[in-house]
Amino acid sequence: MHRSIEETRAFLAFSEAEWNRWPAGPYLVECQSDRKLLGSTGLTFESPTVAATGYVLARDAWGHGYATEALAAVVGVARQLGVRRLYAICHANHRASIHVLEKCGFVLEDLLPGFADFPNLGSRQREDCLRYAQVFTGDAAGNAISETSPKISR
Repeated sequence: MHRSIEETRAFLAFSEAEWNRWPAGPYLVECQSDRKLLGSTGLTFESPTVAATGYVLARDAWGHGYATEALAAVVGVARQLGVRRLYAICHANHRASIHVLEKCGFVLEDLLPGFADFPNLGSRQREDCLRYAQVFTGDAAGNAISETSPKISR
């Protein structure tokens, strides 16, 4: 949630820079029936073969399958672009996000203590996060195959 026009402008500048530098960047998530803006998702590249993803949805869009649909689409884009390692960070106690990540083929990789703040939670302190990832390799025909293996279990 942007709290000011300046925050929105900064996000737009970041988005344009990502799309100019990489083959993909932030995407908006909208409802197909009425084109209502639901949130955002996308890819943030670290290299041509390593990217992070995630999603943020308006609270009234939670629980309708939009996060799963958006994340599955981004995983497909990442595979098409030749990403080999795709990861996502989520709040350690956000069960719904954990479920979405696991449903989309991500595997728990690591616990990151005090990793990020979540202004939407109102805690104003850095919270523990979980890093989930997928590693893709190609088969003999060049098709992407997910090869995930957990480092830690929950």
